[in-house]
Amino acid sequence: MTPPHDHSQSPGSPHNLRSPHGPRGPHGPHGPRVVIIGAGIVGCSLADELTARGWSDVTVLEQGPLPAPGGSTSHAPGLVFQTSPSKTLSEFAAYTVRKFTSLTVDGLPCFHAVGGLELATTPERLADLRRKAGLAASWGVRARLVGPERCAELWPLLDSGQVLGGLHTPDDGLARAVPACRAQIDRAVRRGARFLDRHTVTGIERADGRVTGVVTDRGSFPADHVVSAAGFWGPVIGRMAGVDVPLQPLAHQYAKTRPLPELAGVNDPRAEASRPILRFQDRDLYFREHTDRIGIGSYAHRPLPVDPFTIDSYDEAAARGRAVPAMPSAHPFTEEDFAPSWQDCCGLLPALKESAVDEGFNGVFSFTPDGMPLLGVTPALRGFWLAEAVWVTHSAGVAKAVAEWMIDGRPSTDVHDCDLTRFEDAQRSPAYVARRGAQQFVEVYDVIHPQQPIDQPRPLRVSPFYARQVQSGAVFLEGGGWERPHWFEANAPLTEGLELPARDTWSARHWSPIAAAEARATRERVALYDMTPLRRLEVTGPGALAFLQRMTTNNVHKKPGSVTYTLLLDEAGGIRSDLTVARLAPDHFQVGANSPADLSWLQWHAPDDVHIRDITQGTCCVGVWGPRARALVQPLTHDDFSHRAFGYFKARRTYIGDVPVTALRLSYVGELGWELYTTADLGLRLWDTLWDAGRDLGVVAAGRSAFTSLRLEKGYRAWGQDMTTEHDPYEAGLGFAVREDKGDFVGRAALRERRAAQRKQGPHSGTGAGTGTGTGTGTGTRRLTPLLLDDPAAVVLGKEPVYVQGTPAGYVTSASYGYTLGRCVAYAWLPPLPTGARTHIEYFGEPLPATVADEPLFDPEMTRIRC
Repeated sequence: MTPPHDHSQSPGSPHNLRSPHGPRGPHGPHGPRVVIIGAGIVGCSLADELTARGWSDVTVLEQGPLPAPGGSTSHAPGLVFQTSPSKTLSEFAAYTVRKFTSLTVDGLPCFHAVGGLELATTPERLADLRRKAGLAASWGVRARLVGPERCAELWPLLDSGQVLGGLHTPDDGLARAVPACRAQIDRAVRRGARFLDRHTVTGIERADGRVTGVVTDRGSFPADHVVSAAGFWGPVIGRMAGVDVPLQPLAHQYAKTRPLPELAGVNDPRAEASRPILRFQDRDLYFREHTDRIGIGSYAHRPLPVDPFTIDSYDEAAARGRAVPAMPSAHPFTEEDFAPSWQDCCGLLPALKESAVDEGFNGVFSFTPDGMPLLGVTPALRGFWLAEAVWVTHSAGVAKAVAEWMIDGRPSTDVHDCDLTRFEDAQRSPAYVARRGAQQFVEVYDVIHPQQPIDQPRPLRVSPFYARQVQSGAVFLEGGGWERPHWFEANAPLTEGLELPARDTWSARHWSPIAAAEARATRERVALYDMTPLRRLEVTGPGALAFLQRMTTNNVHKKPGSVTYTLLLDEAGGIRSDLTVARLAPDHFQVGANSPADLSWLQWHAPDDVHIRDITQGTCCVGVWGPRARALVQPLTHDDFSHRAFGYFKARRTYIGDVPVTALRLSYVGELGWELYTTADLGLRLWDTLWDAGRDLGVVAAGRSAFTSLRLEKGYRAWGQDMTTEHDPYEAGLGFAVREDKGDFVGRAALRERRAAQRKQGPHSGTGAGTGTGTGTGTGTRRLTPLLLDDPAAVVLGKEPVYVQGTPAGYVTSASYGYTLGRCVAYAWLPPLPTGARTHIEYFGEPLPATVADEPLFDPEMTRIRC
């Protein structure tokens, strides 16, 4: 997150870095030695992408026969819907469509653009399709909402009387996965790769923390890089490497009907289908044509977990012959699980009443705790990569990203929500992975609110203040396993007299007017915020200062007691994360970070004289913010907390009552205050001390809902939402956190190249958004832009498309109602626009006018913080 900036600076010193991506020494003329485990669609696509970029010393090992070795690829029905709540997954799918369309086998393309059609048979689903149409516009996918009549035209077998509407996506369709594997094998082999089937991996060789080779039942293969693209066998390969792979295989039912007279002569047998792939998500079903038959997939049945360590080999599965097709990924069809779905199928497609299931199987594929892929190089074993939990839909896009990552050090697409390091330790237990994986299966077609928390296992991680929060009626959401108070029912009386516009049913979910009362209490009095879930790292050692100077953009070479807001960039100048660095002693820093990936990135690069450890679990934090914050804290300490003695962006070790704390003068809500850190064992005492002292001052406990509103009123960014590696600091309005003149740092050269290229393009018309107090100015083709919705009653939540002059021009990143401003605040990536420019945000199909604003929207002179 972005607090207001501090412009002080002093010279820094560079430090040599170690690369996380692999050996950087000289390689042979064909690049480093790469071994890919698994020749499914991901392994074949990755071999193609690597060899296309000049790395041709690639060996692909597969236990089954090529080109259909028996994994999930071999039975996949091939449906590709490109629209997803995840921008990353949508981009992966779009690339997969483009690439497979360009591949041909036996005269047919490997992608057949029959289109997609999602049906709504309930009002809730119809509203969700309107939301999905907005997502499609945000990510650049062609989509159109259609009525029941058009749905029946696209799928004549439909009982249109059940249908309220549909979402038609004409560029979606069917991927021919096995032919796509064949085409990419041929291309990769021509460039020098080799594919070896009937090679079962039995071990991973390691030395000095690096992978060195792969052992099979037919010999060993030395390697500089090993990529596990083994699909549901990923945990098996991971165990050989000593690497945790949080993935749960589950079986999913797929059936084919008998031939239907209604389809006789309709489809070319080679192409198999002409009508859109069909999704009936209200009953967890999808359909596709197989010439004169219909294929049906169901997520309606109970979760059917599969132990990857007990799955048959290809030959064992073929010998058993218990399923059609006979392969390891196809388990016997359980008719009793499919029976209710068959009735739903017959209701939607009445022609099926005269037919029956001709064949079926339970196909195995992979789920992670959050439903996203597992990508990247493992911290536990250098050179060992994962490309797991990837569906055919996203396969080529994932392969492109991993190939770029391996060769260039970064993918061109932001992959932070796919990075294998994203899970906390508590989210990696076998029990957690199994339970959350099964729930992901259940929710595949559910309507999921963006703030909807998981149900189980909870509570998992709680702060030391949890007991007091429960007593105050905290309504908890969840993130990273942490219970996070969103608001407190004890504050309900504070809503009396508040005048708030009514909300629609979607934006009213996981929201309460109590959040407005808590925001007002923060602006007018003082509030306590539990900031414990935010990650805290300790960086120590003789080389700590030089290391942090080299790794981050701002100048941290300041006196002990100073705090600096700074950024982690990748080599191309993209924003990996934002940090708050407090120098507590000459060789001792406390770093406020975001995800486990930050810890991994810093540890990868740390020299031997720098020590980094995650102290989050053993510590806690209370944010004390509001105009009465000093009146609350000062009587509890002997140290001077006046502005002159304890200025903004300063740090101090002191005592609050009986509790030793590290106090940082920061504010993420735009008010006077401090972050107070102590050890977990003293956390409850700290909370009680502050609470008792604040009673006469009107102190309240406040939650994340109020926090988000207040931070957006001040224009503070949230990494992962507002900016990622796809954005540079100047585009994101964070130029103040970059000191290019301090000395070299990661990404500095790339930033200079970008700015030089942009200057050659010339200035853009208009003053541009985000050029006011508290921002940096950029000269690129896009900016993170603050918008105020014109209608005081309008609310958006994020990821909605933004239109300029009637054309989609960008998308919302973060949004919340600004209770101080009386308007919804939305930040969006848009072309440079002048302050006052008119736009509209599409929300469930409705255009909501919005105006480009200057930032920060609240207290631009910073008088409330610097007092």
